[in-house]
Amino acid sequence: MDRLEGVALVTGGGRGIGANIARELADAGMRVAVSARTRAEVEDVAREIDGLAVVADVSKRDDVERMVRDVESKLGPVDLLVANAGRNVSEPSSWELESDEWWNVFEVNVLGPYLCCRAVIPGMLDRGRGRIVITGSGSAYLPSSGGTAYSASKAAVWRFGNVLAAQLSGRVPVFVISPGLVRTEMTRQAPDDLPWTPPEAAPRLVRALASGRFDRLTGRYLHAEHDPPEELESRIEQILADDSNVIRLQR
Repeated sequence: MDRLEGVALVTGGGRGIGANIARELADAGMRVAVSARTRAEVEDVAREIDGLAVVADVSKRDDVERMVRDVESKLGPVDLLVANAGRNVSEPSSWELESDEWWNVFEVNVLGPYLCCRAVIPGMLDRGRGRIVITGSGSAYLPSSGGTAYSASKAAVWRFGNVLAAQLSGRVPVFVISPGLVRTEMTRQAPDDLPWTPPEAAPRLVRALASGRFDRLTGRYLHAEHDPPEELESRIEQILADDSNVIRLQR
């Protein structure tokens, strides 16, 4: 397993996938800050990993900028941003959902990663190092998967990360990952017979991406279960030659 150095900031790190990513990065040797809106959750995770808890709402610019200042003043510059915070909403019929609720999914899932990236990228460029991992979802491309708000927001954040990677090419690698279908609070009502992904898959992929071994795959869409690090490394040349691991229209 990769040993890592530096500072990681994991948003949505108070529970579920984000908490497991924070644990994995701390185990790898990074100094980890975990952020979420619920103080008790982030404090519990931070205490467990000897990290830093920061309470913040990623959809609010002032919160995000304060969050990054707090991390940098207490741990040091952010070397790895894991923009993991996300939100879903029960949506049996999108036209019956309050518009503010529908839009808030976009504020958390799309505006949130944008604001977090915006806050850390200048420092990464100045220091000549840094990596960004954004949590996407299969709902971005799988047919009839999820509600309109969640699916559309995850499609949007994939495109955001893909274009951002091109803008930062050669300077800051950017990856969008799908953690797969993982048992979390968000998926608690899903039936047992679905193709569940092992909870350790996404944390291990993030750890590998943080190592720098996969920087040539910047801008690609990586799936935690279908692109495990031990196999992914052997496929780098083929992925680049085939221009695969992307989401696009094919005619």
